[in-house]
Formats: sequence, structure tokens, C-alpha cells
Amino acid sequence: MPNIANNPDRKTWLNVTESCDFPIQNIPFGVFITKEDVITIGTRIGDFAIDMGALQQLNYFEGIELTDDMFMQDTLNDFISDGKKTWRLVRNRLGDIFDAENPELRDNAEHREIIIFKMEDVEMQLPVLIGDYTDFYSSKEHATNVGKMFRDPENALLPNWLHIPVGYHGRSSTIVPSGIPVHRPMGQTLPNGESTPVFGPSRLVDFELETAFITTDVNVMGENVPISEVEDYIFGMVLLNDWSARDIQKWEYVPLGPFLAKNFASSISPWIVTMDALEPFRIKGPIQEPTPLPYLQHNGKHAYDINLEVYIQPENVEASLVSKSNFKYMYWSMSQQLAHHTSNGCRVNSGDMMGSGTISGPTEDSYGSMLELTWSGKNPLIMKDGTERKFINDNDTVTMKGYCQNSSVRIGFGEVSSKLLPTFVRK
Repeated sequence: MPNIANNPDRKTWLNVTESCDFPIQNIPFGVFITKEDVITIGTRIGDFAIDMGALQQLNYFEGIELTDDMFMQDTLNDFISDGKKTWRLVRNRLGDIFDAENPELRDNAEHREIIIFKMEDVEMQLPVLIGDYTDFYSSKEHATNVGKMFRDPENALLPNWLHIPVGYHGRSSTIVPSGIPVHRPMGQTLPNGESTPVFGPSRLVDFELETAFITTDVNVMGENVPISEVEDYIFGMVLLNDWSARDIQKWEYVPLGPFLAKNFASSISPWIVTMDALEPFRIKGPIQEPTPLPYLQHNGKHAYDINLEVYIQPENVEASLVSKSNFKYMYWSMSQQLAHHTSNGCRVNSGDMMGSGTISGPTEDSYGSMLELTWSGKNPLIMKDGTERKFINDNDTVTMKGYCQNSSVRIGFGEVSSKLLPTFVRK
């Protein structure tokens, strides 16, 4: 089935600026609440949120096999479960509805009033019910930097790193959408030079610049999925700030890896950008040496050219750009990650989320965490008000942005933005 929604020549009758992340060629999916407290599945074009539940009730999806309440739910899970054919049919139809030459909705003022909202008048929600969350560790530059800091600089990468997409099974209970503040975590740390740990607020809270992909139902328990097929089960991508507490992490991570240092908060952008929308931005990934085992081998273009930026904004101060990176630097692709994830028969379901791991580039200004940008606090960053940052301070807001751009179109993710609040202690 053709992916006609990507037509770069298509214009819309909605007002969209040239630099907008959400032209008619994007058509992402999300969930929002209207001023009338109606929760609905929707899409976005320009600065307009579009109520797909209302579109369905008014028969704009006629001819597409959908359950009667498909878009009148509070998560995208059922829609995602319907599979790639349905995603493409719906996205193509939305492109047609909002095409500049289509008068059906354009000239129906009564319907427009019901269907279209200004973004400022809606409240974005978590787009999926995330059953399981896996976080990978797939940036060679990031893994090398961390290895140099914490282990032998001559052997920064552990022996398995170049052979498997390393990851860990996280938790979904504290994944929140952009705009929800997070609290500085409490935890055990081991002060320098001491042999006994202490308990208290983390002093080294960090961001991690990541993306994540959302899956449909991939397999049944015990079934592994060939790498040639896994892309059909990836619905789309979001930006991910996978908050970390570096001092807690340093003390607890041996022998079983990340735990409390990583599970206090993860923030994601609310609009899921489909893989169909990102298709024009496929590129080849880094050369992999040694060659991966056969079940992880794929040819062609399986990386994506996604520009990424991170800003830190102290309270009442202009934000400072602290990192410019790109998803194309990732050593292990999403296809390899998902093929590896199911290689032992692990079941993957609709709405599951897979984090990329911190995305760091080859230059110092492209590192994806404060741990690397300040080299564990040795080289503080200077904010626009003259203050220093070794890690994230209370009341700092961290904002991540991402977009793809070629000569024809810009496809963006919007942003994921969250403020770090002081430790929350129950009275």
C-alpha cells in the first residue's frame, strides 16, 4: 500500500509555518484532553490538535475497518495493535482530509468547530499505556566515555558491547509526558573516601538524551522474530529524557546494573512520530566491527538522520543550549535492538517502549549527558546568567528537541521538557 501521506508537495488548508515540526507530511499520533474534559486520540498539524474521535463519529474514516470506539479511548494501544496496514490507511486518510484542495472539512464550519483545537487549549497525555520498558545502551561514543571515566581507559568497552545490543529491563510506572515535573530522588550513595554509605538526596542528577520506539504486538512467548521482519512492528518514535542519579548509580550498579538511580523518572514527548513519516530520513548506520552474528545482520539503511538538541533553563533565566547531537550516531539500530530482544522468545506487546540509550556524538558538544559534557563535574558548563552547572540543579528545566530536515520537508518531534523539583518527602 503506497505511503501517500509523505507527498512533499502536499499543502494543507490549515495555517502551518515553514519551520514547524508538524507539517501535513508528519501526522503524528497522541492523546489529549480538551477544555470540556473530553479525552481523545488525536493528531497534530501546525499548532492545531485534531480530534480523531470526532472525525470517526462524523464518518471521516468511512471505508477503513475500525472498531466503533477506536479513537475515543485514552490510549493508542488498540490502534497500534491493528498493525501497519491500518496505521497507513488512517494516516493517508488524514492527509487527504486536510489537503488544501479537499473542501469536505475545509468548508464545513460546524465540523471544524468540533474537530480542530488550538494546541494551547488542550492538555497532552501519555500516548500509550506502557506495559514494559526496556532501555538499551547503544551509543558507542557514550559507552566509551563512561568506560573511560569509571573503568580502565584502555579497555573502555566491556567485551560483550560490540557483539550484542546491551540493555536492561526498566519500569513503566514513572514514565511521564512532557510538562510533568520530576523530583530529585533520595538514595544510598558512597561519599568519596568513605567505606559506609549514606542516605539522602542525590547530588548528581543528570539528563540522558535519548529517543524511544513504541512497538505493536510482535510475537508470542517463545517466538523469535527475524531481523528482516522486525521493522513492521515498530509504530513510531518519541524523544526521551531518561533521568539519572549518577551518585546513586555508581554505588548500586554492581553487580546487576541500573536500579533506583534510573527508575525515579523518565520523560517523553507526547506525539509519536510514525516510522512512515521518518522514511525519507533513512541513512546507513556506522560500520560494525566485528561483524555481528547472523541474527543481527542487516543491509541497507536502518539508521535515521534526526537532529537532537538539549537546553538547560535555570528558573527565570533564558535557556542555554548545552548539546547538539544526532540519532545517526547510534551503533546498534532499532531493528537490531528488537531482533535481539525477541531472540530468546521474550514477548513484546503493543505499547511497549524501547529506549535507545544515551545518544552521544563524536565531539564534546554532542555528548548526551552532563556526566560527559562536564566530564563528571570537572569542566562545568556556564549558563547564560553566569552560573555553573556540573549536573542539574533544583528548579532547572531540561528541554530536548528533535527534528529531521531535507530540501523538501521538516519532520519534528516537538519537545520533551521537564523541571527538576527538590526532593519530595511525605509529611
